[in-house]
Amino acid sequence: MQVDLHDILKIDGKKMQINAELEMDQFHGTFGDYPIIRKSPVSLEIMNKGERNLQIKGSAEVVLAIPCDRCLEEVDTPIPLDFEKEVDMKLDEEERIQALDEQYFIEGYNLDVDKLVCSEILVSWPSKVLCKEDCKGLCNTCGTNLNLKTCDCEPTDLDPRMAQIQEIFSKFKEV
Repeated sequence: MQVDLHDILKIDGKKMQINAELEMDQFHGTFGDYPIIRKSPVSLEIMNKGERNLQIKGSAEVVLAIPCDRCLEEVDTPIPLDFEKEVDMKLDEEERIQALDEQYFIEGYNLDVDKLVCSEILVSWPSKVLCKEDCKGLCNTCGTNLNLKTCDCEPTDLDPRMAQIQEIFSKFKEV
Protein backbone atom coordinates (compact mmCIF):
# COMPACT_ATOMS: atom_id res chain seq x y z
CA MET A 1 0.00 0.00 0.00
CA GLN A 2 1.20 3.48 -0.86
CA VAL A 3 0.55 6.38 1.54
CA ASP A 4 0.59 9.85 -0.02
CA LEU A 5 2.63 12.27 2.13
CA HIS A 6 1.86 15.51 0.24
CA ASP A 7 -0.85 16.75 2.64
CA ILE A 8 1.09 16.09 5.84
CA LEU A 9 4.18 17.88 4.49
CA LYS A 10 2.22 21.12 3.96
CA ILE A 11 1.57 21.84 7.67
CA ASP A 12 4.19 21.67 10.45
CA GLY A 13 2.96 19.66 13.43
CA LYS A 14 0.26 17.86 11.43
CA LYS A 15 -0.42 14.21 12.37
CA MET A 16 -1.92 11.46 10.31
CA GLN A 17 -3.11 8.09 11.61
CA ILE A 18 -3.68 5.22 9.21
CA ASN A 19 -4.41 1.51 9.42
CA ALA A 20 -2.78 0.20 6.26
CA GLU A 21 -3.36 -3.30 4.89
CA LEU A 22 -0.31 -5.27 3.83
CA GLU A 23 -0.55 -6.28 0.19
CA MET A 24 2.25 -8.85 0.26
CA ASP A 25 1.47 -12.54 0.85
CA GLN A 26 5.09 -13.64 0.99
CA PHE A 27 8.23 -12.24 2.57
CA HIS A 28 11.18 -12.25 0.18
CA GLY A 29 14.29 -12.47 2.35
CA THR A 30 17.93 -13.02 1.56
CA PHE A 31 17.64 -16.69 2.59
CA GLY A 32 14.49 -17.44 0.59
CA ASP A 33 10.78 -16.75 0.37
CA TYR A 34 8.53 -17.28 3.38
CA PRO A 35 4.71 -17.44 3.19
CA ILE A 36 2.78 -15.02 5.36
CA ILE A 37 0.25 -17.06 7.33
CA ARG A 38 -1.45 -14.15 9.13
CA LYS A 39 -1.01 -10.39 9.10
CA SER A 40 -2.58 -7.57 11.01
CA PRO A 41 -3.12 -4.12 9.54
CA VAL A 42 -0.15 -1.80 10.07
CA SER A 43 -1.09 0.94 12.50
CA LEU A 44 0.82 4.06 11.42
CA GLU A 45 1.15 7.49 12.99
CA ILE A 46 2.96 9.99 10.79
CA MET A 47 3.85 13.43 12.16
CA ASN A 48 5.40 16.43 10.43
CA LYS A 49 8.01 17.66 12.91
CA GLY A 50 8.76 20.76 10.85
CA GLU A 51 11.33 21.61 8.21
CA ARG A 52 10.16 18.61 6.12
CA ASN A 53 11.13 16.08 8.79
CA LEU A 54 8.70 13.24 9.38
CA GLN A 55 8.38 10.91 12.33
CA ILE A 56 6.82 7.55 11.46
CA LYS A 57 5.64 5.26 14.26
CA GLY A 58 4.05 1.93 13.56
CA SER A 59 3.07 -1.45 14.86
CA ALA A 60 1.76 -4.71 13.42
CA GLU A 61 2.16 -8.45 13.72
CA VAL A 62 3.07 -10.84 10.94
CA VAL A 63 3.12 -14.63 11.22
CA LEU A 64 5.54 -16.31 8.81
CA ALA A 65 6.06 -19.98 7.98
CA ILE A 66 9.78 -20.40 8.70
CA PRO A 67 11.59 -23.78 8.56
CA CYS A 68 12.83 -25.22 11.86
CA ASP A 69 16.59 -24.79 12.16
CA ARG A 70 17.04 -28.49 13.00
CA CYS A 71 14.43 -30.54 11.10
CA LEU A 72 13.27 -28.08 8.39
CA GLU A 73 9.54 -28.52 9.22
CA GLU A 74 7.63 -25.25 8.78
CA VAL A 75 6.88 -23.38 12.00
CA ASP A 76 4.28 -20.60 12.28
CA THR A 77 6.48 -17.84 13.72
CA PRO A 78 4.90 -14.60 14.97
CA ILE A 79 7.01 -11.51 14.37
CA PRO A 80 5.72 -8.49 16.32
CA LEU A 81 6.68 -5.18 14.76
CA ASP A 82 7.01 -1.95 16.69
CA PHE A 83 9.08 0.79 15.08
CA GLU A 84 9.83 4.50 14.97
CA LYS A 85 11.59 6.18 12.05
CA GLU A 86 12.79 9.71 11.31
CA VAL A 87 12.73 10.77 7.66
CA ASP A 88 14.31 13.96 6.26
CA MET A 89 12.26 14.73 3.17
CA LYS A 90 14.66 17.52 2.13
CA LEU A 91 17.15 14.90 0.96
CA ASP A 92 16.78 13.37 -2.49
CA GLU A 93 17.54 9.69 -3.13
CA GLU A 94 21.18 10.34 -4.05
CA GLU A 95 21.77 12.38 -0.88
CA ARG A 96 20.16 9.61 1.22
CA ILE A 97 22.52 7.06 -0.30
CA GLN A 98 25.53 9.26 0.45
CA ALA A 99 24.32 9.76 4.03
CA LEU A 100 23.93 5.95 4.33
CA ASP A 101 20.25 6.48 5.02
CA GLU A 102 18.57 3.21 4.03
CA GLN A 103 15.03 4.56 3.79
CA TYR A 104 14.17 2.99 0.46
CA PHE A 105 10.52 2.75 1.57
CA ILE A 106 10.06 6.43 0.60
CA GLU A 107 9.63 7.00 -3.14
CA GLY A 108 9.11 10.65 -3.98
CA TYR A 109 6.22 11.70 -1.72
CA ASN A 110 4.88 8.19 -1.17
CA LEU A 111 5.47 5.82 1.72
CA ASP A 112 5.50 2.17 0.61
CA VAL A 113 4.10 0.31 3.63
CA ASP A 114 5.10 -3.15 2.33
CA LYS A 115 8.75 -2.10 1.91
CA LEU A 116 8.73 -0.52 5.38
CA VAL A 117 7.35 -3.73 6.91
CA CYS A 118 9.91 -5.84 5.01
CA SER A 119 12.79 -3.86 6.48
CA GLU A 120 11.29 -4.18 9.96
CA ILE A 121 10.84 -7.96 9.55
CA LEU A 122 14.55 -8.20 8.74
CA VAL A 123 15.43 -6.29 11.91
CA SER A 124 13.07 -8.46 14.01
CA TRP A 125 14.03 -11.81 12.45
CA PRO A 126 14.38 -14.51 15.14
CA SER A 127 17.89 -15.81 15.75
CA LYS A 128 16.69 -19.42 16.04
CA VAL A 129 13.44 -21.08 15.00
CA LEU A 130 12.58 -24.49 16.48
CA CYS A 131 9.45 -26.60 15.98
CA LYS A 132 9.85 -27.70 19.62
CA GLU A 133 12.52 -27.17 22.23
CA ASP A 134 13.76 -30.78 22.09
CA CYS A 135 13.73 -31.11 18.29
CA LYS A 136 16.02 -34.00 17.25
CA GLY A 137 16.70 -32.67 13.77
CA LEU A 138 17.73 -34.67 10.72
CA CYS A 139 20.04 -37.67 10.46
CA ASN A 140 23.39 -36.51 9.11
CA THR A 141 23.69 -39.62 6.93
CA CYS A 142 20.26 -40.36 5.41
CA GLY A 143 18.30 -37.16 6.15
CA THR A 144 15.47 -38.84 8.10
CA ASN A 145 13.51 -36.52 10.36
CA LEU A 146 14.41 -38.01 13.75
CA ASN A 147 11.31 -36.50 15.36
CA LEU A 148 9.11 -38.77 13.21
CA LYS A 149 11.11 -42.02 13.07
CA THR A 150 14.49 -43.51 13.78
CA CYS A 151 16.96 -44.78 11.22
CA ASP A 152 19.55 -47.55 11.19
CA CYS A 153 22.49 -45.33 10.34
CA GLU A 154 25.65 -45.60 12.39
CA PRO A 155 26.28 -42.60 14.60
CA THR A 156 28.70 -40.30 12.88
CA ASP A 157 32.25 -40.36 14.15
CA LEU A 158 33.39 -37.32 16.00
CA ASP A 159 36.49 -35.41 15.15
CA PRO A 160 39.45 -37.50 16.42
CA ARG A 161 40.62 -34.50 18.41
CA MET A 162 37.44 -34.90 20.48
CA ALA A 163 38.08 -38.59 21.33
CA GLN A 164 39.08 -37.81 24.92
CA ILE A 165 35.82 -35.97 25.56
CA GLN A 166 33.84 -38.82 23.97
CA GLU A 167 35.51 -41.29 26.37
CA ILE A 168 34.49 -39.15 29.35
CA PHE A 169 30.84 -39.13 28.26
CA SER A 170 30.94 -42.90 27.62
CA LYS A 171 32.12 -43.49 31.21
CA PHE A 172 29.20 -41.43 32.57
CA LYS A 173 26.70 -43.48 30.55
CA GLU A 174 28.10 -46.71 32.04
CA VAL A 175 27.64 -45.49 35.61
